[in-house]
Amino acid sequence: MTRLFIIIFVSLFGLASCDSTPVPVGPDGKPLPRVYRISKSMGGKIQLGMLDSINSLRGAAGAPPLQLDAKLNAAAATHSRDMSVQNRSWHFGSDGSSPLDRVARTGYAGMMLGENISETYETELETLSAWMNRSDTRDVILNPNAKNMGFSWHQDPNGKIWWTLVTGS
Repeated sequence: MTRLFIIIFVSLFGLASCDSTPVPVGPDGKPLPRVYRISKSMGGKIQLGMLDSINSLRGAAGAPPLQLDAKLNAAAATHSRDMSVQNRSWHFGSDGSSPLDRVARTGYAGMMLGENISETYETELETLSAWMNRSDTRDVILNPNAKNMGFSWHQDPNGKIWWTLVTGS
């Protein structure tokens, strides 16, 4: 009797742990992506994770590692917010500023070398992967003259993320 009770208990416990919520699928039959939400506590972790990932890619390509720079981070954050306000992903600010202008405004002493931007619902690593799949954005990441980087984002209430990466010497 005890053995029967244990079998029934384990069976019921196993069934109770099953999630019967259906996973929404798109027209292609694949699961729809979930919104990647970034909490305030994730900020430093995301920046350092991106730095580590980029430095791994740079190391494999024979380029020296980058360091995070607070002024380049500020330029990246400003542009990410501004792209959200404009609701378009492009390199010019709503005030007509270029990436060079934004970096100069922060007081960065080096030379701005490149800027990568993205408008997406994807994570930072998925965005980095997309950047590495295009020669122009890959060149910004692997530029051997780069010594510093700034990386930031702005997330809209609907989950859309505006990513900006800036490199400098």
